Amino acid sequence: MSQLRQETLDGSLPLSSRLYDAAGVAQIDAAAQAAGQSSEQLMSLAARAALAELEDEFGRDLPLLVACGGGNNGGDGFALAALAASRGRAVHLFELAEPSRLSATAAAARKFAQQSGVVFVDTASELLDDREGVVVDALLGIGASGAVRQEYAAVIELINASGLPVVALDLPSGLCATTGRGDCAVVADLTVTFIAAKLGLFTGRGVALAGEVVLHSLDLDEALYTAPVAAQLIDVDEARERLPLRDRNGHKGLYGHVLIVGGDFGGGGAVALAAEAALRSGAGLVSVATRPEHVAAVLARSPEAMVYGVTSGQDLEPLLTRPSVIVVGPGLGQSAWSEQLLQQVLKTQLPLLLDADALNILAAGRLQLRRSLSNSVITPHPGEAARLLGSSSSAVQADRPAAVRQLQALWGSAVVLKGAGTLVAADNDLLGLCAEGNPGMASAGMGDLLSGIIGALLAQQLSGGDAARLGVALHATAADRAVSSCGERSLLASDLLAPLIELLAV
Repeated sequence: MSQLRQETLDGSLPLSSRLYDAAGVAQIDAAAQAAGQSSEQLMSLAARAALAELEDEFGRDLPLLVACGGGNNGGDGFALAALAASRGRAVHLFELAEPSRLSATAAAARKFAQQSGVVFVDTASELLDDREGVVVDALLGIGASGAVRQEYAAVIELINASGLPVVALDLPSGLCATTGRGDCAVVADLTVTFIAAKLGLFTGRGVALAGEVVLHSLDLDEALYTAPVAAQLIDVDEARERLPLRDRNGHKGLYGHVLIVGGDFGGGGAVALAAEAALRSGAGLVSVATRPEHVAAVLARSPEAMVYGVTSGQDLEPLLTRPSVIVVGPGLGQSAWSEQLLQQVLKTQLPLLLDADALNILAAGRLQLRRSLSNSVITPHPGEAARLLGSSSSAVQADRPAAVRQLQALWGSAVVLKGAGTLVAADNDLLGLCAEGNPGMASAGMGDLLSGIIGALLAQQLSGGDAARLGVALHATAADRAVSSCGERSLLASDLLAPLIELLAV
């Protein structure tokens, strides 16, 4: 996933933990200029910061191949090209916009580039074909919206096909700073983003497009950051501080009882994983209600769990008086048995963790939700989220922040929208975003493990929002630790248990 190097503003949380949408960044930029910081100064500072990061990452010997658009992002590209050429570096530049259409600031930067010895070329092909160097993407910035125009799309395709290292200025061209949508966008190795970190860099397509992300605030005064924050990066250490200390004379009854309901035919492994995750995440007691055929296997894996075979909702009913939290969904299926169990669970007023087919059954309207979920958590992936919203996976992925907020408003629970750049929405809380994790997590059982972790945190009296944020952070961080030894292709959900134990032992 994208990695963000941090700058800190004095007396505050790290600036890089705050994520802004395009409107918020524009508001901060306008405030800076109103306070006397000229656009020329900001452009010069951006160019210096980006060139320093580029040289730190790729050295000073390779030529720079700069592609400039017509907005202020293009102006940043002209300024960087001029600065590099003035220091004796070979720089070639292709400009997509007519010079007459540039802003005064961008036009001045272009003139400086000409005077500094930058070689202007006539086509993007001439810039990129049969050359060595580092590509600098300065085509489109945060002001771009909607579909990428054909002339820009053609240059983006050439950049992506070049096989050369790419540094994006502010954000990869074609990526939406607010939503993370990027149907046609530059794939960067390094993104040097200015003023404030953009939400779209860390969710949706931004995770795959941005590469390493480095933030430079351009030395703006902290007082200028009055724009609404769109989201905050979840820090596992900070989130872990919400866990209550354990009393020296404590007993298992103080730390909650999680009941995991699921495991239809073929799904016994799901409840086994969820149970072990709940046990390892600090729940005092863990019970499992599953098909009788799975009881022996679950007990063999987790002898600490209490495992019950249930053949109907009637069998489940007496088990619902004991737990403090119910996790329903791992391996649940969508059979008549599944619906009966979910129906019984929904009659309780206990905190719930709803995942997988529990959500699919509700989305299909086969059961009606007649209770509040204000003390509960739902954990859909994009497909499940789409079914809950009556939408499509592509629509959810096109604007993940909007989708998770819609789900929270609709269901009234804390919501975890899984996927690259997992988002957490809870009532009256700032949107949380987890930038940890890796592609190896795209494997069976990962969601079941997360359900067990969050269920155990709910049982330990964390609020839905706090349990969701900490659970997501523990899950993703454990995956990053596990992948160092397993590799992404071989990573299994059960591989996360050992690093999860280490994270909770701190």
